[in-house]
Amino acid sequence: MIVWLLWNGMERAFDKEAIGGSTVVANQAAVSHDNPGDNGLSYQQLLQQREEENRQEVERLTAEIRALKLQLLQLTNGNPRAPSAPDSPFTANANSSVSSSASPLSNADCANFIKKQAMAAEIFHGIPLNNEYELVPFNHFTYSRVYPIELGLGKRVVEKPIGFKRKDLLESLMKALETLNKNATEKLSKYTLDDFLEGLYRGEPTTGTQYELYFRTKNGRKGVPGGFTKVVVFRPFAPVQAIATQMLAGPRDKELIHIILPLSGRTATFQSFMDKFVKIGLKNDRRVHLTVVYFGEEGLSEARAIMSRVLMTKNSGGNANNLRLLALNETFSRGKGLRVGAERLWGDKKDVLLFMCDVDVVFSARFLDRCRWNTEAGRKVYYPVVFSLYNPHVVYTLQGRDVPPENDQLVISRDTGFWRDFGYGMTCQYRSDFLKVRGFDEDIVGWGGEDVMLYRKYVRSSMKVIRATDPGIFHIWHPKVCSGGPGSQKLSADQYRACIRSRALNEASHAQLGFLAFRDDIAANSSPAKYPPHPPKPIKPQQLKKKPTT
Repeated sequence: MIVWLLWNGMERAFDKEAIGGSTVVANQAAVSHDNPGDNGLSYQQLLQQREEENRQEVERLTAEIRALKLQLLQLTNGNPRAPSAPDSPFTANANSSVSSSASPLSNADCANFIKKQAMAAEIFHGIPLNNEYELVPFNHFTYSRVYPIELGLGKRVVEKPIGFKRKDLLESLMKALETLNKNATEKLSKYTLDDFLEGLYRGEPTTGTQYELYFRTKNGRKGVPGGFTKVVVFRPFAPVQAIATQMLAGPRDKELIHIILPLSGRTATFQSFMDKFVKIGLKNDRRVHLTVVYFGEEGLSEARAIMSRVLMTKNSGGNANNLRLLALNETFSRGKGLRVGAERLWGDKKDVLLFMCDVDVVFSARFLDRCRWNTEAGRKVYYPVVFSLYNPHVVYTLQGRDVPPENDQLVISRDTGFWRDFGYGMTCQYRSDFLKVRGFDEDIVGWGGEDVMLYRKYVRSSMKVIRATDPGIFHIWHPKVCSGGPGSQKLSADQYRACIRSRALNEASHAQLGFLAFRDDIAANSSPAKYPPHPPKPIKPQQLKKKPTT
């Protein structure tokens, strides 16, 4: 088994150490042979002395490599005060925004840290853990396929390595080939990517990424089957370094957020949204504006009445400067609604921070802070992963409980909901960035599609996309209709499949759906009070009436 530390610049130093070590052994063997009268103690001392000299040489070369890399990094970032000597003290500061108080790293510290990382990782030996949850599992992969243990976006159980993942795996393979071919002389005996069979990799958060790679062994003789060669490669993590410090605005100076809400019908849900908006947005945060873009005539008067009541309620915080309703007598299009809301913002500022929202969403004041922290005009947009609540009639009925009030349902657990990692509708971004990428595709009508297209525009641009779970924003469960009723819009095949998938995921967890499917079997072997033999009361037809997009 070959173990190699994949760290930029270190490979040459380690190569020199290995070559020097073999030379030392050969020379010392010759000395011992020519001077049989020398005792074993003097030979051992001489060997230790040569090993110490080699170690110091490796540290010196390592320090030179790191210092040269630092100079290159500083020159790349336009810092004219790069150290002129290769052995000058250095830190990991990369630009002027970095704090200069970081303590410098000595040459010995750098070399010792790399060695410590390799020894601390579970490569040569196992490490006792407290329980099974601490174990970091490996992912299996071949040259063209990865079988991830942690399912990512789309929940794919097998996927092609692309982007950074492909680059990462390819670098580990090339390092392994370089190691295998180091002493190869004949062309036929050299290893290539065709000899790679399969591998494992995992990332330990505190030490680095480990790769265990398997190749067909080259034996140099045609027609003679060889065995297998295992190469272990390790990419150690560097010490933690402070990169930048930034002061954020306080409560009085925080950025104003313009919330845009497209709406069509669903006035009861809108009333609930406004009740929470008054409490969180107007009374607590106090730096938010709301623009409702309403489509159609049905329910328009009720929506206006709801907003009027907020304006007339004493101490609600609502006024003509922070609440507005725009009416469009057209077929509902979420993309168009958001575009109209973004273009018709009031005020003198040409650029403002937007939060594109839905009526089924509940958010906290801290979420509004994160909306500000994770956006920057021309540089960053925020796409929070929303926690989507399951059908409360399923969740709480299976527990033998009454459905609690909505505020008491806002609990993050595997029984109450899931992270909606396939949803991109909730987003914070500046108006200038939204208009620069030309917003949504307004030709899309019906359920979904426009959100993903906008997200892809940002992913393919030079903008930094902050995609993270956010415990301060929830999607409230509601009945979902994907096709059928009179007056509803016909969905495309892709829209219909996406809607059905969303509907299935929104209903309940896998285990809860299993309890419903095997309800009679469970009831036959359990207390009737806990598992009644009959299913929950069916949803009334009027509950299914909803806008065709969410």
